[in-house]
Amino acid sequence: MADTVVAPVPVGTSTTQVAPPPVGKPGADAKPIIELDDVTKAFGTNNVYEHMSLSVYPGETLTIIGGSGQGKSVCLKMMIGLLPVDEGHVRVDGKDVAELDDEGLRQVRRRVAYVFQGGALFDSMTVLENIGYAMREHTKATDAEIHARAIECLKLVNLQDDMLAQMPASLSGGQRKRVALARSIAIEPEVILYDEPTTGLDPRNITRIGDMIMKLQKELRVTSVVVTHDMPTARKVSNRIAMLYERSFPYVGPTEEMWNSKHREVRDFIHGTLRRGPAAAKALAPEAGSHGA
Repeated sequence: MADTVVAPVPVGTSTTQVAPPPVGKPGADAKPIIELDDVTKAFGTNNVYEHMSLSVYPGETLTIIGGSGQGKSVCLKMMIGLLPVDEGHVRVDGKDVAELDDEGLRQVRRRVAYVFQGGALFDSMTVLENIGYAMREHTKATDAEIHARAIECLKLVNLQDDMLAQMPASLSGGQRKRVALARSIAIEPEVILYDEPTTGLDPRNITRIGDMIMKLQKELRVTSVVVTHDMPTARKVSNRIAMLYERSFPYVGPTEEMWNSKHREVRDFIHGTLRRGPAAAKALAPEAGSHGA
């Protein structure tokens, strides 16, 4: 099922959140920067997506929510060709990712940064080497230029340059997340994909990461796609919310509209418990002879 909103709409004002920068009113010619069109994806007998469609528009922050294990991270990986689709199409600026050669994929991944759930820093490299890694791979920057850019990126995520010589093992969880974010912006991507950016963090660092996402959208004008279970962060940073339910995105809309949605599934998930359809309920039912908690 295609998403029900065809272009980004700024969030409404609220006393409980700081709205991200408006992305403007879309016109009839609004074109997505990333488009998943009628995508089906399965792992063995586990159907993750069935005829799913979703569009991401330039300048917006789109947050994907949904139950654990439903395939939200799979969606991000399909966006940049880390996982192939079984059917359908994934397009970046109109180009089908499946039809790109190695150089084409390399160009896509230069434009689209991926911030992995655990940060995925190279444990054997210093902070400087981690941040500079993509610059060495994709540019002809000198050591001095990489060093200067690393300092700039650390400042953008509110870290000091005295961390450059540190190893990942010496960093706190929040610092690792922010260094990973600094690494992702080093080569100035147009899009940043965040996979559970606040998982495992304390409330203070959750707030910091949310603020960083908003700051980068405002200062760098990047497009962001965020996968999260953290509803306060989702509400804080997003222009639009897409809810994964029953292997597709039947509910997509501006943040405040989603928070005030009359759809039972959306309301129950955002405010507490998601009730699933008969197939999911059967799969979750206790086996004969088992005892519930």
